[in-house]
Parts: sequence; structure tokens; C-alpha cells
Amino acid sequence: MSHTKDQAGKKRSRSRKGAPGILDVALRAQVSSATVSRYFNNPDIVRPPTRARIEKAARELGYIRDRVAGAMHGMMSGSVGLIVPTVDHAIFAELIEAFSARLHQHDRTMLIASHNYELDRETGIVRSLLERRIDAIALVGRDHPEAALEMLRVRGIPVVMLWNAVGVEGIPSIGTDNRKSAMEVTQHLLNLQHRKIALLFPDTQFNDRARDRLSGVMESLLSAGIVVPDKWNQPCPYDTDRAKAVAMSLLQGDPPTAFICGNDIIAHGVIHAASRLGIRIPDELSVVGIGDFRGSSAIEPPLTTIRLPAIRIGQLAAETLIDKTHLKNVATLPDVQLPSELILRESTAIARR
Repeated sequence: MSHTKDQAGKKRSRSRKGAPGILDVALRAQVSSATVSRYFNNPDIVRPPTRARIEKAARELGYIRDRVAGAMHGMMSGSVGLIVPTVDHAIFAELIEAFSARLHQHDRTMLIASHNYELDRETGIVRSLLERRIDAIALVGRDHPEAALEMLRVRGIPVVMLWNAVGVEGIPSIGTDNRKSAMEVTQHLLNLQHRKIALLFPDTQFNDRARDRLSGVMESLLSAGIVVPDKWNQPCPYDTDRAKAVAMSLLQGDPPTAFICGNDIIAHGVIHAASRLGIRIPDELSVVGIGDFRGSSAIEPPLTTIRLPAIRIGQLAAETLIDKTHLKNVATLPDVQLPSELILRESTAIARR
């Protein structure tokens, strides 16, 4: 029984295992297997008509690229890691969404992990991502276990650090000046004549963003001749319920006239505490946050805060790692400082006592 050339090609289009491979795509597209490989690893060097034939053949065959096998042979896996402190905060959700979307535009996949502000877990997370042959990785902040950074360094994995304007030597950072942002929101309260100011910040030992913000707040207050008493400088995790409880205790007796909060999550808790106690914001109490999380404009009253460019940070991080993955010279890039913005809403007013 005779077959046409096209029928013969279709007959040979499947491997013995049933799943089409590069050779099957090459036969269908009438090109060499090397050309198919070049297309999937660096499509820009393949002529457009040839690219179109390969794309059509792969689509018709249902070909799925085996990135893991490619990575085992020194090629790119197409996976980029992102480790964040938590996936529970809206601002990190914005970062994740922007990072993933930009990777997807370039046919890359995001592998995400969270250490829940427990940096000692990060070494294990990095090891796990390396076992999955990531091509590059983005980390939040500049505080990281040395063992984790060393594993990435010896393997030549491109790394960027996010959320700070300045990173560490040899690793570029994309973010804002957290210290300057905190100074700006503090100055806003000082301009409103507040002098009795309470601070609610998380433990800063392993959180460089919070440490920079608290440093900026303290510097601004000291410059204005204000010393915050210990009772008004309380540690508070990024948790609304806990912030509410701490704020309710501070609003008894001789309360402060304003709260500066380490981020909007804590600020939301303070607003809930004031509402529970019948304290009017901003008439009797002013509250500021940092971050401009989703919901900060909808809470009552809407929160005065610092808007951080989470979406742009995520986009730039993905673009940087995509551009530098092949060359692996990301360490030569300069730090990128993005602007933050003071957002004035209805949670602040002139101090009345």
C-alpha cells in the first residue's frame, strides 16, 4: 500500500514512547533538529519563515518542550525563582503577579516560595529551587543567609535583590529608599504639629526594610527634638489582630496623638482599635502607614501612607533576569532606585492636644 509524502511524514511524527520529540518536529517542519533546538532556545536567530513552520509543526504534534532535560545538558530550564517573605500581604501579591506576568510574556515560568519572615529557612528553599534547575532568582531584601548566597554564587545563578534602593556588593538591587520614605511620612506628621507619636514596627533583626524605615523615623524625630518613650515604641508583627491589641493598650490613659506604623497592615489594626474605643480619626488620632496596600484607600477613614512601586519592582526584576540569564553577568548591573510617593488621605490632621 502506497503512502503520500505527507502521510509518511505524519506516520513518523510520533516517537516510540508516544510523545513527540524534537526529531518529530524537525521532520514535520522539514528542517534539521539543530534548527528546532535553536528555535526553542533562541528564537530570534531563526528566520521568521522557518520559525513559523516550526511553530506550526509543534502545535500540530502537541509537542511539549522538555526543559528539565535541556537544563541537564547545560541549556536553560526556563524557570526563574522568587522568594518572598510572605504571600499573605497584598503588596507582595502585586509584586508576584507583575513578576510572573512579565516572565510569561517571555515564555518563562515562575517558581515561588515564602519563608514567612524566618530567614533561617531560606537556605533550604534556595537548595530546593536549585534542585529544580532554576535559571535565575529574585530575593526580597538584602538580609540573607550566607550559605544561600554562596550556593547561588558558585553555580553562577543570576540574582537580583528587591525592595531596597541599595543591595549588597556583587548583587544589584531594585527598589526604593525605605529610610527616605519613612522620613517623608514622619515629616508629614511633624508638619501637622504632632509631638506625642507612637511607633509600631516589627522585629527588625532579620528585616532590613523595617530596620531602614525605623531608622528613618527615629532620625526625623530626633532632629525635631522628639524622644519616643519606650512605652510608645512597641514591637508589633505584620498582623492586623495583633496590631489592634497593641494599639488598644497604648490608647488607654494618656494616649499619643499619632501612630507611625511599619506598614499598612499594622496601620489597619490601629484604625480598628481606635474605632473599637470610640476614638475619632483624624480628629483625636492620626495614623500613617507604609506600602499603600490594597484596601488602604477603602478603609474608614482612608489611610495616609507611602505608596511603594511593587508592580514596577516586579516587572523590572523579571526583565533584568530575562536579559541577563544567558550572559550571567547580572552582577555588573547598577542598583535601581524607584520613587515612592506620599499619599495623603483622611487618617491625618493637625494635632489638637
